[in-house]
Amino acid sequence: MRIRFVGSGDAFGSGGRWQTCIHLSAEGQALLVDCGATSLVALKAQGLDPHAVGAVAVTHLHGDHFGGLPFLILDGQFSHRTAPLLVAGPPGTRVRLTEAMETLFPGSSRAPRRFPVQVTELAADGTPAKLGPATVRGWQVEHACGAPPLALRVDLGGASFAYSGTRSGPRRWPKRPRERICSPSRPTPSTGLSATTSTIRRCGPTSGRSAHAGSCSPTCPPTCSAGSPTPNRPQPATA
Repeated sequence: MRIRFVGSGDAFGSGGRWQTCIHLSAEGQALLVDCGATSLVALKAQGLDPHAVGAVAVTHLHGDHFGGLPFLILDGQFSHRTAPLLVAGPPGTRVRLTEAMETLFPGSSRAPRRFPVQVTELAADGTPAKLGPATVRGWQVEHACGAPPLALRVDLGGASFAYSGTRSGPRRWPKRPRERICSPSRPTPSTGLSATTSTIRRCGPTSGRSAHAGSCSPTCPPTCSAGSPTPNRPQPATA
């Protein structure tokens, strides 16, 4: 699995970074974990084709994590996309996506589309759901956003990626993935930028806890670290 942090910024563009958007690819398939409002711009700026994105898994329904979906959908509409777009997110995703589209582009949610958009609402107890070739599971975490926020695990191409858009962990930790990406996002003293914009190293399967946004798993080895951050520079990692 190839992992590219297309956006790792917060809701306010701190450090000039794009909002959360993590591009996973394996075996010719591409999936986004979160799609913040700036994600379409970020994908195009980094030479990633939005048409190649077959699915989006959303952790929670704040604009910096799902607000890019209306733009991704309308970009597909006006650029003659035909392949389905699969969307998975917390309970309430279907209604909130419709409301967001109507707020930003009135009538857009009712217009006939050139391609299907299929929305799956994930259970908050780790029940698996198929999202094209990927399997996605969600566990509820604590983060006020008007709908149950989730920590996600994505299984794709024989590897697993676990991520939460909040610093709190799941109420019940999932079974460990075969491999995890440890992506600490503590600001560095010199710049205050997130370490996820620079070097990402892989943690081995040493405990039942997966790495999540905000900190490494408490049992990550000392080698899980990051170098000097660089704003808006794509940083691929391989699992």
